[in-house]
Amino acid sequence: MDAILLQILNGLDKGSAYALIALGLTLIFGTLGVVNFAHGALFMIGAFCAVMLSRLLSLSYTTIDPDRTDFLGNPLKVETPYVEAWFGPETGAAIIDWSVPLAILFSIPIMAVIGLVMERGLIKYFYKRPHADQILVTFGLAIVLQEIIKYFFGANPIPTPAPDVFAGSFDFGAMIGMDPNVIIYPYWRIVYFLFAAVIIGGVFAFLQYTTFGMVVRAGMADRQTVGLLGINIDKRFTVMFALAAVVAGLAGVMYAPINSPNYHMGMDFLVLSFVVVVVGGMGSLPGAVLAGFVLGILESFASMAQVVSLLPGINQIIIYLVAIVILLTRPRGLMGRKGVMES
Repeated sequence: MDAILLQILNGLDKGSAYALIALGLTLIFGTLGVVNFAHGALFMIGAFCAVMLSRLLSLSYTTIDPDRTDFLGNPLKVETPYVEAWFGPETGAAIIDWSVPLAILFSIPIMAVIGLVMERGLIKYFYKRPHADQILVTFGLAIVLQEIIKYFFGANPIPTPAPDVFAGSFDFGAMIGMDPNVIIYPYWRIVYFLFAAVIIGGVFAFLQYTTFGMVVRAGMADRQTVGLLGINIDKRFTVMFALAAVVAGLAGVMYAPINSPNYHMGMDFLVLSFVVVVVGGMGSLPGAVLAGFVLGILESFASMAQVVSLLPGINQIIIYLVAIVILLTRPRGLMGRKGVMES
């Protein structure tokens, strides 16, 4: 039982990332009909927003402390972050420590602008083009964005720690009445899962209960009829593209302490997230979320030492095997609409 619970927990954080990225992919495909292979790059840019804010908050100036000396007896040079000078040592140190959560606010306008520019500047010219053309152009855009990040931030992963209060682990097993020190789990992974649940719930609530969201859902079902009612559905779909970019960016921001940001992390998640979308059902938002968590947990179980010893490499292909089975037995996916991917 403890092994099962541990693997479920291990699958939640990766499943949360899959679900968030797949949610954005499905929003774009469901509204605009575009297969966006640059969506993983948006996840990567979000992670580097956390890196960028951490570096900005750590900018410092050099002062001379006459009361302290180095090993040669010279007055010691002290690096003082600007935020500590502006807000005081304690407050400034706390701001630097909480740079990753603060990057949520920092990344929202950046990701929204990137999404708007991407959609207005490039994607809109490929709405009526074949999916193969959309894949080629967005995949090329993803490579360009990846190389830009590599140029400015380098090729090596950049550690981006969580706030100190979430840096450790807790005894999850003891909390639910099991033996102590059996299931030890990092705090930040639980935070990431809860954050993903809030974002997913917020997106669904926005689409379900706001007038804007209702119009968008109507446009996804019958774009032409909504347009005949005098509603500029194209502008609303552009906003949804920006929203999808923000969701992917926030997923990357909060994932930075779990997986140190690097320039190819977007590609690492992109292919898997498309598999998640296909398994869940193209255009199905609930299917994308369900498939994200299910496949994340399956991948976690497939990574167990006992499983890998029996089936070497199964952890690398389990998601694709599930996708093959789903596509052979139910081509529209778990929760896809009838007729989608079945013709």
